[in-house]
This record gives sequence, structure tokens and C-alpha cells, in this order.
Amino acid sequence: MKNQANRKIADDFLAAYSTHDFSEMAKLLHDDIEWCLPGKSQISGIAKGPEAVINRVKIIISHGIKTQINHILIGQNGIALSLHNTATSPDGRILDEQLATVLTIESDRIKRIDTYLSDVPMMELFF
Repeated sequence: MKNQANRKIADDFLAAYSTHDFSEMAKLLHDDIEWCLPGKSQISGIAKGPEAVINRVKIIISHGIKTQINHILIGQNGIALSLHNTATSPDGRILDEQLATVLTIESDRIKRIDTYLSDVPMMELFF
């Protein structure tokens, strides 16, 4: 049952992301959530708390990122999302990367997000 509940949390998070429903997204996040993203860009580092996580999502969305879900992988304490992000900025910069985003779930809410990128320098140039 826990694995199915975790899957629903991941599905709800992805739905909130794709529809830009930030109030619904906030309901899925622990008060002390942390999101770790590699690199040295405006979206890199550790975002702490729901407001910081949602602000990061807003920055990503504002850059026109298209996210394709490749696979949703179920673990004992969370979910791993295999994703493909693409975008082209108005000045011609291109983002085309594979990533894994791991959602650690505790007490039916997302406690931690860890993102792993296939091309950190490309992401840094894009953002």
C-alpha cells in the first residue's frame, strides 16, 4: 500500500507541475523540504522550504522547459522520476538533458528532492 500511496504523491506532484497549480503542489511538500540541484546557476543549490521549492519550479517553468516523463520508478521510501527536459531560449541557448529526480516521501508528503543531471554545464549556460 505504501508504494501505491507514494506513486499517487508523485503523480499529484507531476500534475501540479504541469498545470502550474502551486497551491496543490504546496500541499504535497513537508514544511522542512529540501531540493538539491547541482551546478552554479539561479536554480542550483539547496532550496529549503515549500516557498523556495515552488519559487524554483516557477523559474524553471518561466524558461519554457518542456518535461517529458520517461519512467516513474517506485522505491520503498520514495519515487525516482526519469525525465527529459528540453527548451530553447529566445537568444538561442538550448537545453536538452536527461535527468533523474528522486522524491523522498515521509508521512505522505515529499520530504526531499534530489535532482541528477546528464549535463550540468549545459544547464548552467541555459539558466
